[in-house]
Amino acid sequence: MNHHSAPSARSAAFKMDTATEFDYPGDLYRFDKPATFVESIDAVGEAEIERFAVEGYLAVRNVLEPGEITDVLAALSHVLTRPGQAQIEYESWAAALVDTATGTERMDLVRKFMWFVNEDSRLRTLATNERILRVVRQLTGSQDLTMFQDMALLKPPGGGREKPWHQDNAFFAYEPGTPIIGVWIALDPATPENGCMHVIPGSHAEGPVVHFKRRDWQLCDDEVEVSRDTVVPLAPGGALFFHGLLHHGTPANRTDTRRRAVQLHYQPTRTPGIPQERRLEIFGSEGKDVTC
Repeated sequence: MNHHSAPSARSAAFKMDTATEFDYPGDLYRFDKPATFVESIDAVGEAEIERFAVEGYLAVRNVLEPGEITDVLAALSHVLTRPGQAQIEYESWAAALVDTATGTERMDLVRKFMWFVNEDSRLRTLATNERILRVVRQLTGSQDLTMFQDMALLKPPGGGREKPWHQDNAFFAYEPGTPIIGVWIALDPATPENGCMHVIPGSHAEGPVVHFKRRDWQLCDDEVEVSRDTVVPLAPGGALFFHGLLHHGTPANRTDTRRRAVQLHYQPTRTPGIPQERRLEIFGSEGKDVTC
């Protein structure tokens, strides 16, 4: 399997979240419809792959062992103190705290963390985990995979903001039909209270949707089919595999618990890209003649 080399143009300089809007409608997420789960990644078989084709997601309770979770957290902490080409964006309220924080403490200040896999061998081991890759190969229908993005949205206790409803393909310069698979891995208990994942089953089959720059690059709140919202709580080491066009989002973490997770995106190797103009033509831009 190939994995990316972070472009040298990406600066390791610390950045702060610049969002100015944090509130969202109280009924934008529902919590009474739980996902369907597979107990172990080793139990993923043909029936689960067929269900993914219909629902666009596969929730697996046990993917990483406790020791693997410990290694990933230690590696992330290490990279936060020696970022190399990694890109780190801290929560807006954390500006005065970053310089004096240790790596572990910084994880409680981070909003978004990207391009870290090449900075620590333990993270490369995660990205090339054969149990994960076996499932991704089945979901993409490709034996030759490239991991083209690694990131983490860490949702610190008491101040981890929402990631609004969106489609990941809206951020990627690939045709919407590209079999892109996201693998979202919980490193702490991801609960309904602290901002676990929410998905709209089957939405991946409905095609690309125009996105808007509001609280983030997102679906219009009024267009989210909240009645179909399915909540995906995960224990540490659990994972959500999901299609690049699946509608998904995570509410804010207003608890005093951590909700750390990493996300890896895979696609068939040698997938052709498209110009950014084509991506915006499909998914929208601020100049598009639409309103939200």
